[in-house]
Amino acid sequence: MGITKTIGFSEEVNAMAEILKALGHPARLSIMQFLANSPSCICNDIVMELPLAQPTISRHLSELKKVGLIQGEISGKNICYCINLQKWQEVLHHLETITSSLSNTKKC
Repeated sequence: MGITKTIGFSEEVNAMAEILKALGHPARLSIMQFLANSPSCICNDIVMELPLAQPTISRHLSELKKVGLIQGEISGKNICYCINLQKWQEVLHHLETITSSLSNTKKC
């Protein structure tokens, strides 16, 4: 796959594309669901929940953190993760903006 062309698109659209690309992997969606259903930040529990090796999960966590969807807090030797609610609200707002425009769109 080639390099994605980002020139000519707004900064907001490019940022949202990166976030949605990060969410486009089943493991990352599963991590987000797990974090959303957890009452507190999660450290090692994610490895117990997903059928993936710890290094693989770490890589997926890194991708989610890179786009700002999750944040980590160091607790001893562990990093505890939780969803960045402000960033998630930005994603929802962007999708709601598109959704609200659908009422003005001619149906095919």
